[in-house]
Amino acid sequence: MSQRAVISLTADEEQALEAKTRAGTTEHRIVERAKIILLVHRGKTNLEIAKQLGTRPARVSKWRQRFAEGGLNGLLDEDREGRPAVYDRETEKRVLALLDEPPPEGYGQWSGPLLTKALGDVSDDKVWRILRKYDICLQRRRSWCITTDPEFGPKAADIVGLYLEPPVNALVVCVDEKPSIQALERAQGWLRLPNGKCVNGYSHGYKRHGTTTLFAALDIATGQVKAGHYTRRRRREFLDFMNDLVAKHPGKEIHVILDNLNTHKPKDDRWLKQHPLVRFHFTPTYSSWMNQVEVWFSILQQQALKGVSFTSPKQVREAIDKFVVAYNKAAAPFEWTKAVVHQTGPKPKYADLCK
Repeated sequence: MSQRAVISLTADEEQALEAKTRAGTTEHRIVERAKIILLVHRGKTNLEIAKQLGTRPARVSKWRQRFAEGGLNGLLDEDREGRPAVYDRETEKRVLALLDEPPPEGYGQWSGPLLTKALGDVSDDKVWRILRKYDICLQRRRSWCITTDPEFGPKAADIVGLYLEPPVNALVVCVDEKPSIQALERAQGWLRLPNGKCVNGYSHGYKRHGTTTLFAALDIATGQVKAGHYTRRRRREFLDFMNDLVAKHPGKEIHVILDNLNTHKPKDDRWLKQHPLVRFHFTPTYSSWMNQVEVWFSILQQQALKGVSFTSPKQVREAIDKFVVAYNKAAAPFEWTKAVVHQTGPKPKYADLCK
């Protein structure tokens, strides 16, 4: 029989082993090994230690010998080679290179199962791990609209200048229309499920009760909103709304930010000639995001119109008016910013990600 290793702990080693046995986050196997060495230090035999800890004497002997040879580090597991890697760097390159190729005939785009089938020797899980690694979402689609307005720079600078430094003692408003707001009658309320739970929602079925058109003016200095309701969206309705807006601010210079709808900019604008204190500022083409009232329309849709049941256009108008009153009580100007615009160019190759 091999001679048993003699262990005599220093004060520091004993303290370190005691700490391992008391720490709640220490792995069980490390705690067991520490207890073995402490019991050996206290004069226990291998058989006594094995019986006390509920393990085999051979296990006690193993860690006793390992500690005698390597100290505290001897209680750690030795490095293992582990299972040989099934996939390598070339697998990633193959997957990314395949994404640059057109999908199989009959399919509009690549999917995880299609990639797996085309590769033949790569599992679904590995394909998805590679896609997640490079933050590739096959179903995600980005949309953009590039302006073709040759006067984009001057027009954009004019509007941004109004936002950042509005004229002194002048009113700057963003005006636009939200046409054809539908009055949809939906079945809604609480629904009890078979498992006893209740959910709140509405049915996908609905009944149409007509539409209404909303004109809105947003004061960029205060965030206050003025709304007007009409059945149509013509030059006549637009001028009626503007007349009401001008009447509420007599003798005041008014700057109006508008899009390029034909009802906003006729060739011979007699109305503007009759109102010299009013000036129209048109956004560049395909640049409706520059009109702040569009932001308010999104808020209106999300907080007052989405999923609500209406039985008539009148109810829609009443709901909008109530929301405008509630919104104006706590209205504040938007902190208008624009995200960094990246230069457009040729589509990057997925295979380049792996370089």
